[in-house]
Amino acid sequence: MGRIVTPLTRQQLMLVALGIITLITPIAATSFGAANISFMDVIQVFINKMASLTQANGMTERIVMELRLPRILLAFVAGAGLSLAGSVLQTVTRNPLADPYLFGISSGASFGAVVMLTLFTGSGFFENAGMAANSGIFSGSGALSGLLWFSLPFGAFIGASLSVLIVLALSGLGLNSQVERMLLSGVATSFMFGALTSLLLYFASPQATASVLFWSLGSFAKASWSLLVLPTLVIGASLFIILGMKRQIMALQAGDETAHTLGVNVPKLRLNMLLLCSLITAILVATCGGIGFVGLMIPHTVRMLFPGRQPILLTALVGGLFMVWIDVLARCLLGNQELPVGIITAAIGSMFFLLILRKRRVMA
Repeated sequence: MGRIVTPLTRQQLMLVALGIITLITPIAATSFGAANISFMDVIQVFINKMASLTQANGMTERIVMELRLPRILLAFVAGAGLSLAGSVLQTVTRNPLADPYLFGISSGASFGAVVMLTLFTGSGFFENAGMAANSGIFSGSGALSGLLWFSLPFGAFIGASLSVLIVLALSGLGLNSQVERMLLSGVATSFMFGALTSLLLYFASPQATASVLFWSLGSFAKASWSLLVLPTLVIGASLFIILGMKRQIMALQAGDETAHTLGVNVPKLRLNMLLLCSLITAILVATCGGIGFVGLMIPHTVRMLFPGRQPILLTALVGGLFMVWIDVLARCLLGNQELPVGIITAAIGSMFFLLILRKRRVMA
């Protein structure tokens, strides 16, 4: 008798489609930009690189390998990290509206980074801030570059952690019925740190203010291979930690008492995960600026596509792919300039946020 072939389920079809998109994205996204590079040219560059051959068109190879590919990888890492942070925040707080941006973590990280710029550039901050932002924050030369490479992530982490502690202090640790209070606390904290950052930039020169403002809105324009190292290591290690503690994190969804019965130290786990999300957000803010709502949209989207499951790896993958194509849109939407990716994610995310609120109201 012939073998019966069962049709693929909806989730299996989506996994197949996601796999195809993952394979196509690096090549397709690399072909978009100011310079006209065809799909086949990109494939040829990759083939020659893998075969260690010399590319005849040196300019095309430089554009692909030194400009566009690092940018795509940085966008993927940023999207994956923000999606992970949002997913973990929503789980450990049992708050479906949790997001590093809405919780004020991004604003706190931005404030911490700007403070460190002020401290380590001293009286020359107003002139050097524009130079640092225009050069991709971490690039540059001499002692200033080394101090910024270390101080910006450190300052951003301190600011992000302070934001988390403020939100917890305002909303309380009994999170069973504190969803709205925590959200309002996060929004208030975000405005507070935003105001403090604006106060610092108020005294800067117009050029420095414009440069830092563009960075704070989120951009991958100054991506490089060296800039990829720190965020890749941090996001990779964070993913490993989250996967290792997945069972404990998932136990929090059943309630604090149930998780405690299962042997989970609930306060310690929650605080550790919040600090880990702060670290992820701080590194990404210091590297590519503030990008909002990704941590809100992607976990919800993945849960809608794969109901009843908590696919952490899929969440990171979908978030990375989403950010890559948002960056492509930011590069191509306007003719001779690019939009900050934070503007696009905020426009999409705000509509997504309103839809979630409406859905919660209907369910209530």
